Amino acid sequence: MLVDLNADLGEGAGADADLMPLVTSANVCCGLHAGGPGEIARALGLAHRHGVAVGAHPGYADREHFGRRELDLGNQDLVALCVYQLGALAAMAAALGLAVRYVKPHGALYHRACRDRDTADLVVVAAAQSGLPVVGLPGSELEEACRDRLPFVPEGFADRRYRPDGSLVPRTEPDAFVRDPAEAVEQVDRLVRGRGVRTVCVHGDNPDAVAFARAVRDGLVARGFTLKAFA
Repeated sequence: MLVDLNADLGEGAGADADLMPLVTSANVCCGLHAGGPGEIARALGLAHRHGVAVGAHPGYADREHFGRRELDLGNQDLVALCVYQLGALAAMAAALGLAVRYVKPHGALYHRACRDRDTADLVVVAAAQSGLPVVGLPGSELEEACRDRLPFVPEGFADRRYRPDGSLVPRTEPDAFVRDPAEAVEQVDRLVRGRGVRTVCVHGDNPDAVAFARAVRDGLVARGFTLKAFA
């Protein structure tokens, strides 16, 4: 069974060089919620070197809160925010002979788009200008917004716990994170087989991200999964 392993990179967390060989897709920060041109260029260079697929990871322009605080923007402003970030990343990728292959919103924008149809529609409007598939939670408003408009790629999380409705337990709540790689692999197995997940995220800003990602990767391979980029 095929599964894609992705990580949020280019955010200045310091582990990109070690994480890139372990993943099959890189959600590259577009420079507003974190990172900057230098971090983006280095992440793209690493992706090119290791043959990793590149996706755009746009977020709210809120570096103080790492893009994890929801901002109320007008419709035009939100579309412009996303289009601006997608265009910047696409231009930098093209300079290295790379193509941006999908869009995965970051942080608060991701979660709001997954639960709020108006936000989801605006993200899809922005992604549609480039014709790019969108990554998000299965069964979400973002998936519905993509229907008959853009390809949608269901995503699961190896290192986050879930609520009964399929949303993620907020980071501010106790026990929001899965820290045992064996438990993470078991969760990924359930998500892929039971919810049709095609790509799985391991967060690159976790202090133990490299060891965790390596253990999850090894565990999935041991269970017979083939790791391959969906894009």
